[in-house]
Amino acid sequence: MEAIQESEYWRWPETVWIDESKNWKEAEVISCGIDLGSVSSQAVIMLDGELYAYSNLRTGSSSAASSEKALGSILDKIGDMKREDIHYIVGTGYGRVSIPFAHKTITEIACHGRGANYIYGPSVRTVLDMGGQDLKAIKIDHRGKVVNFLMNDKCAAGTGRGIEVVADLLSIPITEVGSMSLEVYPDDEPEPVSTTCIVFGKSEILGLIRKGWPKNRILAAFFRSVATRVVELLERVGVEADFAITGGISKNPGVVVRVQDMLGMKALETEYDPQIAGAIGAALFAKALYEKQTGKR
Repeated sequence: MEAIQESEYWRWPETVWIDESKNWKEAEVISCGIDLGSVSSQAVIMLDGELYAYSNLRTGSSSAASSEKALGSILDKIGDMKREDIHYIVGTGYGRVSIPFAHKTITEIACHGRGANYIYGPSVRTVLDMGGQDLKAIKIDHRGKVVNFLMNDKCAAGTGRGIEVVADLLSIPITEVGSMSLEVYPDDEPEPVSTTCIVFGKSEILGLIRKGWPKNRILAAFFRSVATRVVELLERVGVEADFAITGGISKNPGVVVRVQDMLGMKALETEYDPQIAGAIGAALFAKALYEKQTGKR
């Protein structure tokens, strides 16, 4: 196996997926949602409100180019679908205003609420969206409509970008840091490091390295801080069952296990990729907007 480059410990697997059992030419409404985040970009194509295809790629230096790549990678895989075949496109996420071909933009709060409802079902009432640059605690009703939310975007320390920094600092692939942190959990869990700021957090981690701490304990201290920060945000908005997690950090067991234990509540599981929740919500809004526009509703 080729050795991973030192500068790429942050790299996570990118995905382009299509449901080969579906024929897009038979659909009445083809809708698309693009969630352009600070770290990752997702595009989703739905046929009559059912998931048909998605991509989950790294966001590049250009937001517009990243949105083109996210959708283009799906169209390339489908082969015979063009962008003009899509009836309506909604953009969401951090860079939504930079998507040049979107018919409309909708906030990621609304899209993650609607997407979580689709992915996890109508019982979801509390959604934690753990993204690349911020954390969002969202309360929704049985339709996925947002009824309340809180957002913490003061620093990247407890977000996807912060975890990438730590993975690079410790030279551990980002896909392994969460499970490694659980090697000492819960019996030998250390005190948390600072996640007030990634600069301070990085400084503390460097200090622990100099003290000779093993990497699993350093990661445990870091993810303990992340989980504490997350739970404080959730408790401020009020956690109500059922509880679900969206965004890239939903795939990190080092955060998820600690958050669940602190809350005393298990997060719902799904067969879908939780990272595409925002794009799914955007695609569902696109379908509704197209139907309203054309009078098909």
